[in-house]
Amino acid sequence: MRNILIVAGGVVAVAAIVLGVYFGTRAPAPGPAPVAVAGTPDKTALFAVQPGDHVLGDPKAPITLIEYASFTCPHCAHFHTQILPELKKKWIDTGKVKLVYRDFPLDQVAAKAAQIAECAPADRYYPVIDLIFRNQATWATGSDPIAELAKPLRIAGMGENEIKACLANQAKADQVVADYKGGEVLGVNSTPTLFIDGQLYRGPRSVEELDAAFAKLAK
Repeated sequence: MRNILIVAGGVVAVAAIVLGVYFGTRAPAPGPAPVAVAGTPDKTALFAVQPGDHVLGDPKAPITLIEYASFTCPHCAHFHTQILPELKKKWIDTGKVKLVYRDFPLDQVAAKAAQIAECAPADRYYPVIDLIFRNQATWATGSDPIAELAKPLRIAGMGENEIKACLANQAKADQVVADYKGGEVLGVNSTPTLFIDGQLYRGPRSVEELDAAFAKLAK
């Protein structure tokens, strides 16, 4: 599981101050509530699609897969590049499962990447996070991670100016913190963490394991 921290670097913006305080030195364990988001999310409600959620697949699909992930987590990248494509063909594209991706950044670099993804147009959100995960080995370990991340995102129409504006957008920063706070309410303390119709699956999982979990619910 992901438990290493990557030193933050790159673009500095007003919104990044909040993210830096909350995620910049955090270990993957519960901590003080962020100032940016007030109130405690309802645990039961978090197992359903929330207004700010990004849904992949048919929103009316009977099975809900919720993923909490960090963009600097290698296991999360493996899930998105190796596991999810198989699940998508068999379960999501056929209308049986819907995926809800939520951010649970374990460091400031991941928090900034999550904020950038939040700025993607709704119809490009999942292609953008796919780009982020597929290029993780290059940008997340660079001396200036956000500058490196900007390179593959150009093909998604997110240039330097768009990324700077995004990192100055407090509403997008708040959304990332809200996802994280909701994860804490559900007991998330590492990534990836999955919930399948409310059932917790912590850590890396194979296609076969998740196939079996879906098949049991689809009966």
